[in-house]
Amino acid sequence: MTSPAGSSARRIAALLPGLLLLAPAATGCGHGTGPGPAGGEVTSITALDYYTDQAEHAQWGDLLTACGRTVGVRVEQTSVPGASLVPKVLQQASSRTLPDLLMLDNPDLQQIARTGALTPLEDYGVDADGFAPGILSAGSYQGKVYGLAPNVSTVALVYNKDMLAEAGVAVPRTWDELKAAAAALTRPGRYGMAVDANATFEGTWQFLPFLWSNGGDERQLDTPQAAQALQLWVDLVKSGSMAKSVLNWTQADVHDQFVAGRTAMMINGPWRIPALEQDANLHWGVAPVPVPRLGQTPVTPLGGEVWTVPQNPSKARQQKAAQVLACLNSPASMRTVARDHHTVPSRTAVAAQQAEEDPSTAAFARSVTVARARTGELGVEWPRAATGIYTAIQSALTGEQTPEEALSHAQQIATGH
Repeated sequence: MTSPAGSSARRIAALLPGLLLLAPAATGCGHGTGPGPAGGEVTSITALDYYTDQAEHAQWGDLLTACGRTVGVRVEQTSVPGASLVPKVLQQASSRTLPDLLMLDNPDLQQIARTGALTPLEDYGVDADGFAPGILSAGSYQGKVYGLAPNVSTVALVYNKDMLAEAGVAVPRTWDELKAAAAALTRPGRYGMAVDANATFEGTWQFLPFLWSNGGDERQLDTPQAAQALQLWVDLVKSGSMAKSVLNWTQADVHDQFVAGRTAMMINGPWRIPALEQDANLHWGVAPVPVPRLGQTPVTPLGGEVWTVPQNPSKARQQKAAQVLACLNSPASMRTVARDHHTVPSRTAVAAQQAEEDPSTAAFARSVTVARARTGELGVEWPRAATGIYTAIQSALTGEQTPEEALSHAQQIATGH
């Protein structure tokens, strides 16, 4: 869910003078500013993303237009469904028909960078200062930054304040407290806790805070630390504190259960905040994902899309695309996107300012400072490990295998043997 496009357009119009001032500083002194192959001035560039939702497409279109205006080009935006983006990009790379500016979900960047289809942003002097380490890692391949995300997201614990108060339950901080709170909040027609445990990368994404915060690692899935994290989810289902239906729920389904009062707590992201705010009778709060032991900091996964500059015969077009990319990643643009989508600005200082203005994002902003890129350890091999993880979740929560057995199988999937 996103804010109305009209609201976004008004904000972008208001900050356009600021962007005009920011653009020269943000772009630095890049290379290859000569004319394109035809020798003429570059007046338009193309951009490809997966923002097919009408409001979201319009919001990003407005921002691309505003940033294009700062560098003197018209940005022609095309959006394709998320599942179609990477296959389309790989086909375009093969036929040398890539767009000038390309958005990618951050776990996909390394796969595309490995093909040689992208150019390092340092070639254009794009400013990458002030970004959290995990965010730079998500946009990097073999030590070079190929993509930058204006805004990012992660997950946290969202809870119903009224339900917790009625049950005399404090917001859980540890795994033991989570199990106790979920049990106390469970009653006919309502579960204490909900997660997305479905057989997709979304299920893996929701499990990562529990795996990583307990010292588990995707490089070796069949460890006691990983088994303990999976056992926590098994215990919640076995005790009746969490519905067995979580095996099929998406994050949107989890949200719907929470809004309907059928779960008192859930793991979800800041993109749900606009929908939560629509119900004036729903009193909710956000806290960090519970950790194994008191005093620990949760380690959560980093979500968000990075913008990149693909290879192009025209250095002038690449330069213009890089200037637009720099504008998208300026503090002013970050704040606009954060307000529209309730996400976290990628520059740490801007994120801190945003958290002060919008307290509902504060827990997410704190987690982002230490959040990890999913490809940080395994790079292009990450998808196999992610498949192993969600397969293990399914096996363990259905009772087909113990967590140890399920994770042993997950390690076989991850390594391909």
